[in-house]
Amino acid sequence: MTVVNTPELSVWCPDALYREQSNQLAHALSIGLCEGSQCVTPFYLQYSAQGLLMGTELKELGNPIRVDFVAGANAHRRKYGGGKHQDIAKAVGVPKKPHLRLLDATAGLGRDAFVLASLGCEVTLIERNPVMYHLLQDGLERAAGHPETAGIVEHMQLILADAIEQKNQQVDVVYLDPMFPPTQKSAKVKKELRYLHHIVGYDAVGAEALFDWAFAVAKNRVVVKRPRLAPTLANRTPTLALEGKSGRFDVYVKSAF
Repeated sequence: MTVVNTPELSVWCPDALYREQSNQLAHALSIGLCEGSQCVTPFYLQYSAQGLLMGTELKELGNPIRVDFVAGANAHRRKYGGGKHQDIAKAVGVPKKPHLRLLDATAGLGRDAFVLASLGCEVTLIERNPVMYHLLQDGLERAAGHPETAGIVEHMQLILADAIEQKNQQVDVVYLDPMFPPTQKSAKVKKELRYLHHIVGYDAVGAEALFDWAFAVAKNRVVVKRPRLAPTLANRTPTLALEGKSGRFDVYVKSAF
């Protein structure tokens, strides 16, 4: 499990209404608690009426982010994303077997896992970074209380762990979206991904070990999400690749459904 970079991050509680939650989170992450009008660390976590936020004093990263499965981009994708006809569904195999047991071993902000759960998959999300885990947990809890998303998140289970330490998993599909290293074009990367680059970072060796683990765990296939022009993960040649405008899905088939 990833250790939180304590000098860079704290829990900020400018509103006494959220003091108990803030204390609990700071204790869980073993980081400091800031109260009052200012936060003393470059990054902070903050509870608000909108849920748990991650913010920063770094102007280039812009406004705080949060995990929101109810509204925004996730809602638009759920309603208008193309359903079983979108590339991620085809890559995973949803058109042939809609009720797949799928493990998302690099959960991140949970967007792809949410899409796959909305299409009928039983999804286990594994996130090793404690900060990302708590942001995801908060998003799932809020989605569970909303009538449009409650039924979807019933098919999503979140685990705080390092995926390769999970020895007894056996699923139809393992889905990987490992962090890709920043490039000279990082300024054009989406705001959420720029936050992840700062908090989660990139682990080339870990990504290769993760692929080996995923191939052992998956019963039918491993699906790896990559930038469109990026090399394959661990230099493994996929069975097939579905390429879009900015990204692609490399599919490694072990057996037919």
